[in-house]
Amino acid sequence: MLKPVSFYYMRHGQTEWNRIGRTQGQLDVELNETGLAQARAAAGRLEPLGIATICSSPLKRALRTAEIQAEALGLPIEIVDELKECGLGEMEGRPRTDWFDDWRAGRFVPPGAETIDAFIARGLRAVNAALERPGPVLIVAHGGIYWSIQRHAGIAATHGITNAVPVRHDPPDGAGAGWRCAAVIEAAWETTIGTL
Repeated sequence: MLKPVSFYYMRHGQTEWNRIGRTQGQLDVELNETGLAQARAAAGRLEPLGIATICSSPLKRALRTAEIQAEALGLPIEIVDELKECGLGEMEGRPRTDWFDDWRAGRFVPPGAETIDAFIARGLRAVNAALERPGPVLIVAHGGIYWSIQRHAGIAATHGITNAVPVRHDPPDGAGAGWRCAAVIEAAWETTIGTL
């Protein structure tokens, strides 16, 4: 179960491999110039939000994105190792073709890869570990880790998460509404991307 507290989630800025559709997995790919610009733009949106803790994946693309946020907010970064992207074994670095959809559906496991179920479970553990820190917490990680949030918060999987756009998540309010999430746009937030 996803810990029922409000938090922010940010996928890392763009990498060249994101741009060309190559799977990264746990390969340590750097941000490209667009990704650095995206991370800098996001930092300006976070200042008024009262973020108390920044937790990050150790992979360079997420960590560099987190460093830019931490510098703007004057906060340290706490590394949560399990926030790493999915391990795709021998398929890391390859184009995202049918094999990837088969892996996500649980029909195929590349040699040396995590199963999708093991990855989703790891993602939930990692997010919940981050949410044990003083909040509100900003988690900076990967698109794949976000699948765990989607699954456990009941957010439609048709909503992906854009590079370097912080998204606020609020737990169910007890009045029948489920988790709510909204992208942080400009210096304030709104633009709901999922409510159940």
